[in-house]
Amino acid sequence: MKIAIYPGSYDPITNGHLDIIERSSKLFDKIIVAVARNAEKGSALFSESERITMINKSITHLKNIEVDLFEGLLVNYAAEKNANAIIRGLRALSDFEFEFKMALMNRSLKEEISTVFMMPHEKYTHISSSLVKEVASLGGDVSAYVPQHVEDALKESFSGK
Repeated sequence: MKIAIYPGSYDPITNGHLDIIERSSKLFDKIIVAVARNAEKGSALFSESERITMINKSITHLKNIEVDLFEGLLVNYAAEKNANAIIRGLRALSDFEFEFKMALMNRSLKEEISTVFMMPHEKYTHISSSLVKEVASLGGDVSAYVPQHVEDALKESFSGK
């Protein structure tokens, strides 16, 4: 069975993430969308359970996707889940250097786990969770970049500000 881990903070999940999840679900028998507990990006807007709920609502049409929390070293988590691959999204050339270094480090730690780079559809290459949150916090329209339930959660979160 070919199992891949797609890790991230998913704060919140975007249509770019979903594009990669949907396309990778056709390449692997099982995808584990792994929500990072110790996200390096500072404090999260949404709790772990809110992020997991948003992801689950976004992937109901896909049957080979599992959502889980993880912390610690990604390659150890991947080995624990018997994963063959780690999926990483590349939006722009600027993502490549960081992701390339991480892939090489992961390979040196667990050579049997490959990193697969995927690009989202071009209409999402400029989008990140951080940018979506910033635009939403300023009252901008993010409906083209997140599912409706995520847009609603963003509006609710920023309505008191």
